[in-house]
Amino acid sequence: MFSLTTLGWEPFFSRSFDQLTEPDLVPARITADHGEAYTALCTHGEVEARVTGRLRHAAVSRADWPAVGDWVAVTLYNEGAQALVHDVLPRKSKFSRQAAGDRTAEQIVAANVDTLFLVTALNQDFNLRRIERYLVLAWESGASPVVVLTKADLCPDWPARLVEVEAVALGAPVLAVSVRDGQGLAEVAAYLQPGRTVALLGSSGVGKSSLINHWMGEERQAVREVRADDDRGRHTTTHRELFVLSNGSLVIDTPGMRELQLWEAEEGVEAAFEDVRALSEACRFKDCGHGSEPGCAVRAALETGELSPERWRSYDKVRREAAYQARKEDVHEQLKEKERWKSIHKLQRQLYKDR
Repeated sequence: MFSLTTLGWEPFFSRSFDQLTEPDLVPARITADHGEAYTALCTHGEVEARVTGRLRHAAVSRADWPAVGDWVAVTLYNEGAQALVHDVLPRKSKFSRQAAGDRTAEQIVAANVDTLFLVTALNQDFNLRRIERYLVLAWESGASPVVVLTKADLCPDWPARLVEVEAVALGAPVLAVSVRDGQGLAEVAAYLQPGRTVALLGSSGVGKSSLINHWMGEERQAVREVRADDDRGRHTTTHRELFVLSNGSLVIDTPGMRELQLWEAEEGVEAAFEDVRALSEACRFKDCGHGSEPGCAVRAALETGELSPERWRSYDKVRREAAYQARKEDVHEQLKEKERWKSIHKLQRQLYKDR
């Protein structure tokens, strides 16, 4: 059995839950998403859950459905072994990305997270530009990012790479670790506090599951050997799942991400590229395009080497991508609102017929 506090329950969630009026509701936290079914934890223990028809009908997009880490209001049946999800409580944080494919849709990777471990390996997987993209969405999510550089035992020059990451991960701690020899694990474990939720995000094979297994003291997540040709583990988690560790902290493991398209990232871009933003504010003209305009602080920083061309190109790319995504989302929101009113009118017509 679990207490709500152990599962991360806070006044933020209780205020929303107390406003619900349906009888016999209890709070539960989603620990696994199986598509049409979920696993959740509540004070009664682990339950299998499905959404109600009302919630399914009211959901305009998949983002309105429960995600791993969500707090939901459920009613229990079958002697407390199963549950129906009536409502998804408001989220205090969410890590979202543009869903894979051509369709404009939000995919919530993890919800109600306190700390995001952005995990990348210090071998051939190492990529500063990818780390920057993760940081953009991490700052946007509302959670606190920590960059975790794994497999330090495979990288003799890991201190130099640590410095490289610190230069782009402004405001976020950067830790180098090795599960094999124990390096840095105590520093990472300091973030695993009772009732607090950590999510691990990163590409396939960077060592997320190895960290989970270390913390749990058992092989809960399967891990395959590193491939000789590219130093990458072949294992990956197949679905998102929340674990409760023995010390009362909560950890969400996620599948490796092949692509990381931005979603609602304009504020995250400014936070992740605070150095470039500060330079832009020093330009003579507020609408400076950072081209041939006189008094451009960005061009001056590029010329002196204060700002690297790679950093500038990365910023310019994600800024343009975020702006393009925002325009697509505006159209998407208009369509969602149109669908919402169609549903309301359909329900009104049905009620009128039933009189």
